[in-house]
Order: sequence, then structure tokens, then C-alpha cells
Amino acid sequence: MSQQTDSLAVALFSEIFTIDQLAHTRLTKALPKGMELSQFSVLNHLARLNEERTPAQLAQAFHLTRGAMTNTLNKLEWAGHVHIRPDWEDARRKFVSISPSGRAAREAAIAAVAPIIGDVVQEIGPERVRQALPILRELRERLGEI
Repeated sequence: MSQQTDSLAVALFSEIFTIDQLAHTRLTKALPKGMELSQFSVLNHLARLNEERTPAQLAQAFHLTRGAMTNTLNKLEWAGHVHIRPDWEDARRKFVSISPSGRAAREAAIAAVAPIIGDVVQEIGPERVRQALPILRELRERLGEI
């Protein structure tokens, strides 16, 4: 790899890491009181799928350890946002589904963060954002292979 490519890679990932930190901070502040971004992400994922998932499947989807996912799921269950039930065929496994309370919490979170995200997209320009998405997807896919 050339020094020019190294510099380009460092600049790219520096921007990505900074964007991640800034987005995390802004969105966390906007979320309903007591909700963490990780909890919103899981609720959003479950609502979009509209079917049960095991904690292991969720951990894999978010590239987290099972322990980290269990911690998030425990908080969501305590808040009444998810239902966790045993697998009737294999007592070692559990299934997670979003509850009506979880759907309402997700909708409240979306209502809180949508203006922030929408404003950024409008300021940058929808067409420029559309152009960036394929590159960002490819980066995510390649990093997911590692």
C-alpha cells in the first residue's frame, strides 16, 4: 500500500469515527429519557423484522458479544419494551420480541431523532446523500467480512 493510500485510509476512517461519535452524542441527547441508543437500535431492528429473534442472532446482527446484548435486552425487558420467552423445544435458548410498549417507545424515539437526521440530510442535500450510500454500504460489507 502506498503512502498516499495510507493517508487516504486514515482520513476516511478519521471522518467515519468522528461522525459516529457526533451522531451518537446528538441522537442520545434527543432520545426519550432513559433510552440508550443501543436500546433504540434493538427496538428498531425488532420492529422492522416483525418476528422473534434469539439473543445470539441479535448479538450477531449488531456485531456485539452475547453478554453485551444480554445487558441491553435485560434493560429493555425491565422497561417492558421486549418479551423474552423460552424456546419450548430447547430450554437453553430464548426468543425476543418487541412488545406494544416497545413499539410505542420506538415511535417516540423516531419522532425525537427524525428532525435531527432530516435536517442534516436536507443541509447536505438528498441527492448527495443518495450518492454516498452505496460507498458506505460497501465499506460496511467489507468491514463485516473481516
